[in-house]
Amino acid sequence: MLAGAPLGNTGDASARLREVLTSADVVAAEDTRRLARLARDLGVTVGGRIVSYFEGNEERRTPELVEALRSGAVVAVVTDGGMPSVSDPGYRLVRAALDAGFPVTAAPGPSAVTTALALSGLPSDRFVFEGFLPRSGSGRRARLRELAAEPRTLVFFEAPHRIAGSCEDLAAIFGADRPAAICRELTKTYEEIRRDTLGALAAGATADPPRGEITLVVAGAPAGLAATPDDDTLRAEVAGREAAGASRRDAIQQVADAHGLRKRAVYALVHENR
Repeated sequence: MLAGAPLGNTGDASARLREVLTSADVVAAEDTRRLARLARDLGVTVGGRIVSYFEGNEERRTPELVEALRSGAVVAVVTDGGMPSVSDPGYRLVRAALDAGFPVTAAPGPSAVTTALALSGLPSDRFVFEGFLPRSGSGRRARLRELAAEPRTLVFFEAPHRIAGSCEDLAAIFGADRPAAICRELTKTYEEIRRDTLGALAAGATADPPRGEITLVVAGAPAGLAATPDDDTLRAEVAGREAAGASRRDAIQQVADAHGLRKRAVYALVHENR
């Protein structure tokens, strides 16, 4: 049983979540302390055995939970907020339970993905959820180049200390005028939605970094936008222009202009391995 937990406001908890917490034989929680706080706020008592189930022990604990299923136990998975398995623990157990022949169901609940999408003011009829971008700058830029021509609205999760860098890279690769929204602390006391262009959001995130849990929503590419070449191709283009007689500075500027990129993004790409 996958049990959706409130993103922050416990008033969003469903009656089924309360039922699951009190009736499940085993409750696998991403953070057992948060589970205890949630149960206290909801005025319920967790009736079954509580075990921790997070990224660090998910692979090891999944077989134990499958064994519990074999013994006839009802196992519930609860994360810190939102639906389990959506960039949170749960997928491994779902796959393992299905492979072992056990039924899997859910008590649906809040989702930061769809909540941010609805609040962003951007098209929501077709969208892509990308989870967290790669942590390294080069990995992040490479992934964004693959997504630059994606026509559907894109939804990302991001950490507060990386949001400014991610918005800068998005502005450089997608274009500074692409509409987007930074949604933070959804349903909580300090909920904030910043809606603007990627360029403005990048500047704002640098000057006034948003705190808390962040979901970033970015408009899809305009019709007819060509995909940005990958890193190796861009480096090769710069090298080719240098070989033809251009200075490195001019070659970088020419390649940036040719693909609608910021000069500093191409400069960083050319120099990052030097």
